[in-house]
Amino acid sequence: MTVSAFRALHHGRADDDPLILPGPWDAASARVFADAGFPALATPSAGVAASLGHKDGATPPDEMFGAVARIARAVSVPVSADIEDGYGLAPRELVDRLLGTGAVGCNLEDSSGGTLKDPERHADWLAEVRAAAGDDLFVNARVDTFVHGGGDPADAVARARLYVAAGADCVYPIAAPAEALPVLRAGVGGPVNVVAMPGGPTLPELGRLGATRITFGPGLQRRAMAAVKVMAEQLRG
Repeated sequence: MTVSAFRALHHGRADDDPLILPGPWDAASARVFADAGFPALATPSAGVAASLGHKDGATPPDEMFGAVARIARAVSVPVSADIEDGYGLAPRELVDRLLGTGAVGCNLEDSSGGTLKDPERHADWLAEVRAAAGDDLFVNARVDTFVHGGGDPADAVARARLYVAAGADCVYPIAAPAEALPVLRAGVGGPVNVVAMPGGPTLPELGRLGATRITFGPGLQRRAMAAVKVMAEQLRG
């Protein structure tokens, strides 16, 4: 599937049918999700970091790009990659390295080291990424106001609108509470990525609240490791 087909998956969806993008952390998990019939996948940086033996946010860029390449090579469905805040790479180098992995999309955060970036400067940087990529990359712009800011939906909408104007295909107000989703979707006016949380609304409910697509962060990797831990304890027992 091409990036244009991946982009099309985000449009024309029924409210209760959001795009579900499981998050593989290695080639084996990617094959499981692809074989289950999901049309695309989205890697979680924290899940990949854990699989490589790193803390979240501490994965060296070469290792992250290498992991993304192995995941993309293992499946025939498109892969979007969480590449955190871009690792300080210039837009041209970032785009070239990402496309070199075989990925068709990416997450890019608007915070670094737990601090929100200036939204206008970040929008300018996203515009440079878009200019370098042309239409060859689906850009999912993460909005971190609910994890590193005051959690004001109006602030999240203002940032999101700047990023969409800069060329982002989708925005990702990570950890936004369910009650804020209708405000965010109406304010942005375009595709919105929502992370599914344990004990939260069901996937169709998230769609009806405003989610265009749903990802899981490192949640699936952590559930898999919990199952491995149970097996290990049973073996020791």
